[in-house]
Amino acid sequence: MAKRRANGEGSIRKRKDGRWEGRYTAGRDPVTGKVIYKNVLGRTQAEVKAKLKAAIEANMNLDIVKAEQYTVGQWMDVWFENCAKIKVRPSSHQTYRGYIDNHIKPNIGSVPLSKLSSLDLQKLYKKLLNGGRVERIESKKQAKGLSAKTVRNINQVISSAMDFAKDQKLIASNPTNGYALPKLEHREMKTLPVEQLASFLREAKETGVFEMYYIELATGLRRGELLGLKWEDIDLEQGSLRVQRQVCRIDGEIVEAPLKTKNAYRVLPLSADAVEVLREQRRKSGGSQYVFPSPTGGPISPDSVLHMLHRVLKRAGLPKVRFHDLRHTFATLALQNGVDIKTVSGMLGHYSAGFTLDTYTHVTTSAKREAANTMGGILSGALR
Repeated sequence: MAKRRANGEGSIRKRKDGRWEGRYTAGRDPVTGKVIYKNVLGRTQAEVKAKLKAAIEANMNLDIVKAEQYTVGQWMDVWFENCAKIKVRPSSHQTYRGYIDNHIKPNIGSVPLSKLSSLDLQKLYKKLLNGGRVERIESKKQAKGLSAKTVRNINQVISSAMDFAKDQKLIASNPTNGYALPKLEHREMKTLPVEQLASFLREAKETGVFEMYYIELATGLRRGELLGLKWEDIDLEQGSLRVQRQVCRIDGEIVEAPLKTKNAYRVLPLSADAVEVLREQRRKSGGSQYVFPSPTGGPISPDSVLHMLHRVLKRAGLPKVRFHDLRHTFATLALQNGVDIKTVSGMLGHYSAGFTLDTYTHVTTSAKREAANTMGGILSGALR
């Protein structure tokens, strides 16, 4: 029999399975007038007593009736339209919408918002890791499960939506808090070695895309930043370019969009050779405002640039790399040739030199080893 407690403190009982249960009144259903009960569980009476007190205190400020009107799926839509669309850059809208429609709503969309638990999320993430990939023709050769990075991104989307629900007094706590996320897999960074650059650039020239890939290797721009360059951003006399927009695909359309962060807005110096390459590109661009235009004069599709890259690599007999690996190549070569980490970080548009250091730790570790060997040689020579 449940232990009677003072009014407003709920009740506690020991269940047949040996666990303790605390039960309290959370409000009344506005339609039926029936009392809405909620419960907490624990292994000991003291644990449940503490949980029950915390739950009642948290519940005092909640709009339980309003919370009961939403499922997780409905709330994700509310959050996306009223919060994410405002705070998240447009280029991420499609990604967020895909997470919600393809992974969140099909699996936990029908769960009442007020009942979503950490266990529900744990089961969801396990399922996505084992077999969450959406079936598409181009993905048949890929693993069935989502990557740990994608699952972590989905968790971040859910967490943001739950924070919004907490702010609106719909839930007492965010169920994503305290959940152990899957560890990120270490993905070996690929670059174009110096000995392969000549073959790559020679084939790029034969294919007619030399200027674009040369400027990418000379500046380390993100793909969208490179495609977003306009002639108004280039100062051929001073030898500099200004990064102030990106080109991306949103809802199937190739559009201009703001950059990722405030650090991404930057001015980069150009070498004399890079200036000459751009002068030649200006003669080829046919009056388009874009430095690297499509045949119609507008911006090139990011997907097309990737296909071009793979075609050039294949014809040159070189291993396939991602477009982003050209950016890695720029950073790696700069660090290997003595450019300091803070300068490289600024040129890449990273938010901090610490992030750059973590990303290219293999390069800086090698440089430290060379420095140690150099100092060892100097000191050994001094002892002779």
